[in-house]
Formats: sequence, structure tokens, C-alpha cells
Amino acid sequence: MNIHALLVSRFKQALEALDAGDAPIPVSRSARPEFGEYQFNGAMALAKKLKQKPRDIAEQIVAKVKLDDVAEKLEIAGPGFINIHLSDRWLANQCELAVHDPRLGVAKQPTQTVVVDYSSPNLAKEMHVGHLRTTIIGDSVVKLLEFLGHKVIRQNHMGDWGTQFGMLLAHLNDKLQNNQMAETALSDLEDFYREAKVRFDNETGFADRAREFVVKLQGGDAACLALWDKFIDVSIAHSEEVYDKLNVSLTREHIMGESAYNHDLANVVAELKAKGIAVEDQGAQVVFIPELADKEGNPAVYIVQKSGGGYLYATTDLAAMRYRSSQLNADRTLILTDARQALHFKQTEIVGRKAGFMQPEQSYEHCPFGMMLGSDGKPFKTRTGGTVKLVELLDEAVERAGNLIAQRDNDLSEQELAEVAQKVGIGAVKYADLSKNRTTDYVFNWDTMLSFEGNTAPYLQYAFTRVKSIFRKAGISLAELPVEITLAAPQEHALAVQLLQFEETINVVAREATPHIMCTYLYDVASAFMRFYEACPILREDTPPAVRNSRLALAALVSGTMEQGLALLGIETLEKM
Repeated sequence: MNIHALLVSRFKQALEALDAGDAPIPVSRSARPEFGEYQFNGAMALAKKLKQKPRDIAEQIVAKVKLDDVAEKLEIAGPGFINIHLSDRWLANQCELAVHDPRLGVAKQPTQTVVVDYSSPNLAKEMHVGHLRTTIIGDSVVKLLEFLGHKVIRQNHMGDWGTQFGMLLAHLNDKLQNNQMAETALSDLEDFYREAKVRFDNETGFADRAREFVVKLQGGDAACLALWDKFIDVSIAHSEEVYDKLNVSLTREHIMGESAYNHDLANVVAELKAKGIAVEDQGAQVVFIPELADKEGNPAVYIVQKSGGGYLYATTDLAAMRYRSSQLNADRTLILTDARQALHFKQTEIVGRKAGFMQPEQSYEHCPFGMMLGSDGKPFKTRTGGTVKLVELLDEAVERAGNLIAQRDNDLSEQELAEVAQKVGIGAVKYADLSKNRTTDYVFNWDTMLSFEGNTAPYLQYAFTRVKSIFRKAGISLAELPVEITLAAPQEHALAVQLLQFEETINVVAREATPHIMCTYLYDVASAFMRFYEACPILREDTPPAVRNSRLALAALVSGTMEQGLALLGIETLEKM
């Protein structure tokens, strides 16, 4: 049930009856419970159009809007705000419908094809903390869009091409010549890269051999491509290990590396030149972008081919845009990278649209995110100043979670403790990131993210187990539960409203690619449940059977909503902890 959409629809009908159907319909959640659950704030904007006082217009809207089945009362406040107090009976009916619905009352939407470009590690190196945000934000958005019914195409735009691979392939070739297995040689990509770089900088003749490998690779030499395939295969295995630990849904079939577009790069440049969009400047092929001119009026410069004939990220991203729009027929393209690339993708969109690489109705959305910072406010590093490998960070999270769980009162077996540590540790890292506004930086802090208090994954996972324990104590399953809900206490009313805002929340996250809104929602649901649980006894002996069953039904809907909401974030739940 999308309460917001329902109210907008009803107010639209009322405005049409007043010959103001084209006016905005500003329905929003109320800031304070005494003002109801929602407000309509459009009367003042209509005053000039209808040449009447806002309060008089509000009275006419109240008389026309058909909300008797939904609202207990409508009241006009101030200069013309309309406060909407939702009916207990209507809320209860909607909750009853949602309890046994596997989709919890969330409707599927008309299907779009959405391409989501995320994670994108460089296959010359192991994944590090800089890949965390794009990977988990992107995967959450993907899961949520699929839940709504959209056709989602994952695109892992891996860095698997370029001049650095000549150096790496020359080094790998020498290792294989010495009868070393590729898997052994590449067991630590960081060490392998450093070894190759030292040889490139210091060893006589190695740099020349590396450049020869680049020429062979780009020329399609079979032996060189076989070596490259071996390197890529082992490198992808490193990424797969991280994806498995993170519980994200990326697999090998989702990889569309930079190399996938090599065949089209010359065509992209040729088409830009033919349309007069790209021009030669100092031997390079350049697009000048007056829309992004500097203060002196100089247009932005966007290079698509270097003077030596080489191509750039810009060329590859234009080829990717054209492929996604024409071959994949994407209605939306979402690209998740850090905020430092915002200008590049703005330039790419402008150039691509001028060239006709996308249709006007197709969207191209760069979804930037801030950085993970250390306690010093600088980008997160090891104590020695090195890059933190993502797999090592995740292993440490699981170890820390295990130590914390072991210190708490529990009756977990060794195997159960290991499972809880895995789910709590990984969930804590993911939620600490996802719960922050995507566009802002945040400080990484072990103590905060692993806390069982506040807006954290351990708190939500524990709250979920509390709900589950109620059903174990009651000795009843959801299938056996008679669902007839009555909302008598204010805490029951407040919890029902929260639960029925699930679809609203999902729609906002889907539109804006902002998982932190889902995190805030789930924390609010858990908090509302705790207030309800304290004020409204469920299993106490003096609780009448009908009241007990009504409250159990609300608890069941809390359980389903939290489990589904956390699953959309890629965070696993537990039966007990």
C-alpha cells in the first residue's frame, strides 16, 4: 500500500473538481503526530490562480476530497494546511491484507529496463576499501529495483585493459617460463603488481618488452591474449571471493570490462568527427563543451582520442552508453562511482546526447558517493599508510563481531556462533556505509558500527530476533494465526502507520538510489515496535485472546517488513543471537 500515492490521487480528483487539476499536489508526512500523519499544503499556491483566500480554498478542497474510507478526520490549520488523520479501521484493514502477502502490500510497477553500472574493480589489483561503497550501494539498488518488478541488467565495468597490462603480462610470462603456476604467481595481486613495477622502472630491457606486449595485446596476438585471459581469470577469482563475503549478487556473467568495447572505439570517434562534434586539436580528437565553460568563457575540453592514436576512458564510456541504449534498450542507466568523477560523467552525457548515442527519453544518471574516512578525517588507510584490502577488512569485521557475541549471554553452539559472527560482522560494515547519505563522506569506526544500540545493523538484527522469539514463546506459526487486527493504543496506531509506509520508502530509494532512506525507515520501524512491545503486552496472561492475536499479527508484519527491508540492503537476518 502506497499511502502517499493514494492521497495524491484523491486530492488530484478534488482539484479537478475545482478546475485546478494541473496544480501541484504537495502531500507530505506530518512532522508531529498531533497534526495527523500527512498534510496537504497546496491551498496557498492556488490562492492566486483561484483568486480566493487560501483557507477558503482549503475548505472547498476538504468538501470535495473523498477520504471518508481512509481518514478519521481532516482539519484545516493555519493559513490553509489540511491535516490528515488516518483511520484506525482503514490502517488495520491494510495491515491485515499485508500480513499474508509475500510482497507485504508492495505493488509491482510497470517494468523498465534499468542498467546499473557498479563495483568496477581494476583487475590489475585486489579490491580495496575504495570499492566498498559502489559495490554495496549498487547491489542494494539492484535488489530493490528487481523487487519492484523492473528488468535490471548488472554491468560490472571492470578495468581489464590498458598499457599497464603490458607490464603485468611480461612479468607473468616470465613467471610461467620458470614453471610457476599462474594461480600461485597471482595469489597476491598487490605483490605481483609491485614486483612488475619495480622491474619496469629498474630492469634493463623490461620496459621495452612490456610495451611490446601492449602492442601485441591490442593487435590481437593469440599467445598474448591467452596470457591476458589467464591473468583476468585469476584476478576475477579474487573479486568473486570478496563478492561472496559481502553477500552481493554480482557474478562473472555480469562482467562487461573495458575490453568489451574495444571494437567500437574507432567507430565512436569516427561518428563524432562525421557529425562535427569532435575536432582535431594538437593532433588529438577533442570535443569542446560550451555548456560547461569556465568563468572566462572557455569551453570544457573532452578528449576522445590522444594524439598518438590511443583511446581514453571517455571513449570507452561513450561506447558503453551507446551499447546500453541501443543494444540493451535501457530506459535508465545508473552509474555508481565516487563523486570525483561527476564532471566526467556530466561531460559524457552531454557529448553522448549530442551524438545521438541515447534517445531523449532514456535517462543517464551518475550516482556519486562520498569517501570512507579514517578517524583522522583522511581517506581510510592502514596504519602504515597503505591501501586496505577489502577482504582483510571483512575478515576483521567477522572476527570482531565473534568476540563481541561471545562476551554476551547466549546459548549458541560453536557453529551457530560462527554463523552469527559472519552475518553480524558483514552486516555491520555494510549497514554503517548504507545508512549514511550516499553523497557525503563518513568516518569508519569499529565501535559504532558493531554497537547493539542506535541505528546499526546489530541493533536491527537483534530487534528482528526479538520479534521471532515472541512467536517461539507463543508456540504459534504465522500460518496458524487468525489475522484480525484492532488498533486501540496509540503505539499500535503509530506502528501500523510505519509499516504501511514501506512501499513509499521503496519508491523513494528506487527513484533516487539512496539506500540510507531504507535504513532510516527500518530503524524507525524497529523503534516503533519496541515502544509498542513495552506498552502493549502480547503474551501476558491477562491479555484477551483477540487482542493477543491482533498484536501477534502486527508483530508478524514487523518481522516480514524488517526481513524484506534488510534483504533489499543485502543484510542477512538471524533467528536468534
